[in-house]
Amino acid sequence: MRHTGYLAALMLGAVVQTASAAAPANGSASISGPDGRVRLTLTCAKSNGGVPTYTVTYDGKTIIAPSQLGFTSNIGDFEKGLSFTNVSTDKVSEHYTLSHIKKSEIDFNANKMVCDFTAADGAKMSIEFLVADNDVAFRYCIPKQNDRGSIRIMDEKTSFAFPEATTTFLTPQSDAMIGWKRTKPSYEEEYVLDAPMTAKSQYGHGYTFPALFRIGEDGWALVSETGVDSKYCGSRLGDYSAASGYKVEFPMAEENNGNGTPEPAFALPGNTPWRTITLGATLKPIVETTITWDVVKPLYEPSAEYKPGRGTWSWILWQDNSINYNDIKTYIDFAAEMGYEYTLIDNWWDNNIGRAKMEELIRYAKSRGVEPVIWYSSSGYWNDIEQGPINRMDSPIARRAEMDWLKRNDVKGIKVDFWGGDKQETMRLYEQIFTDADDHGISVVVHGCTLPRGWERMYPNYFGSEAVLASENLVFNQHFCDEEAVNATTHPFIRNAVGCMEFGPVFLNKRLNKGNDGGTVRKTTDVFEVATAILFQNPVQMFALAPNNLQDAPAIMMDFMKEVPTTWDETLFIDGYPGKYVVLARRHGTQWYVMALNADKKERKIEAELPMLAGKSVTLYNDKKDRTPVMSTLKVPASGKVKLTLQPEGAAILK
Repeated sequence: MRHTGYLAALMLGAVVQTASAAAPANGSASISGPDGRVRLTLTCAKSNGGVPTYTVTYDGKTIIAPSQLGFTSNIGDFEKGLSFTNVSTDKVSEHYTLSHIKKSEIDFNANKMVCDFTAADGAKMSIEFLVADNDVAFRYCIPKQNDRGSIRIMDEKTSFAFPEATTTFLTPQSDAMIGWKRTKPSYEEEYVLDAPMTAKSQYGHGYTFPALFRIGEDGWALVSETGVDSKYCGSRLGDYSAASGYKVEFPMAEENNGNGTPEPAFALPGNTPWRTITLGATLKPIVETTITWDVVKPLYEPSAEYKPGRGTWSWILWQDNSINYNDIKTYIDFAAEMGYEYTLIDNWWDNNIGRAKMEELIRYAKSRGVEPVIWYSSSGYWNDIEQGPINRMDSPIARRAEMDWLKRNDVKGIKVDFWGGDKQETMRLYEQIFTDADDHGISVVVHGCTLPRGWERMYPNYFGSEAVLASENLVFNQHFCDEEAVNATTHPFIRNAVGCMEFGPVFLNKRLNKGNDGGTVRKTTDVFEVATAILFQNPVQMFALAPNNLQDAPAIMMDFMKEVPTTWDETLFIDGYPGKYVVLARRHGTQWYVMALNADKKERKIEAELPMLAGKSVTLYNDKKDRTPVMSTLKVPASGKVKLTLQPEGAAILK
């Protein structure tokens, strides 16, 4: 890999100005964002036992009530008895480009405060805060301690306490080693919306990141983490405590089939990942935030140009029986007819097709201008998955041999499925697969997996994660079809706000099976389904379309799907509420796409302010009363205000 000089060059875009001073006598220090609306105050005084705490306000209103900071470790405790010794402040400014998140050109401006602490035994620790106009990020920085060159973090005391009026929009952490072939947790639980903080999580293990909170009429906050790599574990929020709010928790011991420690360890000097809070008076900064990527850096220079795109996917409707030579060839031809860049060849290809015939299929796909994406199990000792190929990605020796085979056949992408949890050893495996794949010019998407935590910028060949109750569940269970509209209108505010989401959207079959004549029944309109191609952000999307849709789906919908992009230069939140409705605008080049989706089972009338379309003629896709799609031309008034009627579980798209 090509590391030399790369990270140094990346830092040239950042401007930092530094000022340092002794800690105030009262043990308190504050910092505001550039526009002054966000204010963070840290307190650590002898009068409160030397316990570091912080608060965050927005426009003077409390968003984060007094919440504890600190941690315990095998080299000392940094949770109490601390002396606040020094505070330094900087201004940070950076411009960077990233083509496969919600916007392509990003300007990050923040004020920085570093607070230094000394424990009773003389050990040192700092907390670094970055405060932007609508974002707060912080992490722990630990220097080398005399002759101690490593640390094991035993427990984080980091917590997020909210005012009493707060309601929550959370998804629970599941039990470990349950579900299909003992593959959970896999971030595929249902969200509970607008719940009181007194509610306990479904399984008693707290909640996965990200976590959305409404602070009454005072504002909103989205809590998550970013910058997790091989040197730490993935974390979550514990169950609510009236005394401390929501505390950061490490993985459960049972994860990974009980293998590996829940507690992370790393070399010194070193840092923990960033905890992030996005906040504001409305949901706009929640949907539009880029803090996930603002505070991380690429870990290596890409070895190839990794191209986003659209794909077909036989398995989603035709299931395991479709993994055969003839059906995959049909889906390759379908991708070519749609003008798509990819087709996904899912599990069991090693058994049902074999390597020799796979090489033939790969050559055929390329002759049609389609790149195959090849499925693998992450494999190993942490679940009972038998779908092949197994035992190819967990071992460095087997993995390198597999990557060599893929490169010889000029395969551009792989999908790695069924992961083992959030322990550090699993984060290490993600990193190993991403980096080995990059050495071979291969991009990676992951399913049955954890939340991405800044990975789009950290790993240039990473192209998305599932980590959501995704499209396969619509096929498996009618309940998820009944709730599809609610779930879809939740994701822009929570899961998709902090990372790419490889959902597998857009069913145009009325019945979710191969023949469009059985199985679960779709409840959303065709326009709603097509709108999710824009709503769900991921640089590579394997759509749930089927070859029969060329004959049985409305032509205006299929024509739209032939030209819809998967990358965006700009994303703007217009209106909405989690689980009820959402109006979102995305720009690709000079082309704007505006979609409005209604989760209610009754008609909804909205007025959307769309200044980017003011005075322009646009194409409008909408639902008729009978729920069939209609396409028309609409002249947007000079005011930019557009009135729309959305049918039950229906949508509108303006282009």
